[in-house]
Amino acid sequence: MSAFQLRPWERRQLLTLLDHPHDARQFRRAQALVWLHEGQPVPRVAELLRVEPRTVYNWAYAFRERTDLGPPARLLDAPRSGRPPTALGIIDPLIDAVIEDDPRDYGYRATVWTAPLLRRYLEEAHAIETSRKSVSRAIARLAIRWQRPRHRLGLRPETWRQAKGGSNAG
Repeated sequence: MSAFQLRPWERRQLLTLLDHPHDARQFRRAQALVWLHEGQPVPRVAELLRVEPRTVYNWAYAFRERTDLGPPARLLDAPRSGRPPTALGIIDPLIDAVIEDDPRDYGYRATVWTAPLLRRYLEEAHAIETSRKSVSRAIARLAIRWQRPRHRLGLRPETWRQAKGGSNAG
């Protein structure tokens, strides 16, 4: 890597950022770039910051390439591609709105909501495909406690022996 040089105004902004840090990652990256500008070798900077030298090279490369942003913004992580989190924060209010209702009101043949049933409801009513695990996590975030239905055995009436043909004396 050729000698890393900052423009004077970039260096001033990075030094200002070091005086008033808002984010630890941003602070470490700014410190690394200032040290590189001052002539410190990459292995030494990596050792001081307890990161791999490859990481320091990546920070310097990203700072050089992202010229459309100001120096503080160039130190932040770039947006990443990949599957966006669809469930987090989206399904929570939807589940919260129906959890107290009876599933039969929504056309389901069940008396209590379950994670698979909520997943099916979200898919059918809101066109949101999610996993059972995401629904379970949303329920945990909402601090909803599952209540299992209580099965009560039918209590026998006092006259049950008569109904069976026996006497009631006993």
